Amino acid sequence: MAATLDLAAEALVGLFGVDSPPDFPRVSPPQMQVLLTVERRGPTRLTQLAAELDAIPSSASRLCDRLEAAGLLTRTAGEADRREVLLLLTPTGHALVDEVRGARRARIASVLAVMTADGCAALLRGLEEFRDARLGHELA
Repeated sequence: MAATLDLAAEALVGLFGVDSPPDFPRVSPPQMQVLLTVERRGPTRLTQLAAELDAIPSSASRLCDRLEAAGLLTRTAGEADRREVLLLLTPTGHALVDEVRGARRARIASVLAVMTADGCAALLRGLEEFRDARLGHELA
């Protein structure tokens, strides 16, 4: 079961290429992960980002340096603690995330279109259960 899921995951990840659209700065997969994380979480502390990426804060900070230089991310001091660094996407960062997510969903939809309705429903149920089990496992 694990081997089959591993192969299926490889096929799915293959659809998640992060080639930046031509109108945007080029970003690496780790940089895209930063953008997606900050977009999902909203204003994010650098320490939260590092923890979510399973990275040391200095590595997360370097990723953010490049994204900030590209105009995709901004840093601001926290209101309660000026030493705290909050990360926010710029309008260009939001647009890039939206563009990449839209392209990714279109690639997924093209695969789903050749699956049966029963297969799609089973896949959705299975992925939801997998997600819930993973989240439950992480909380334990």
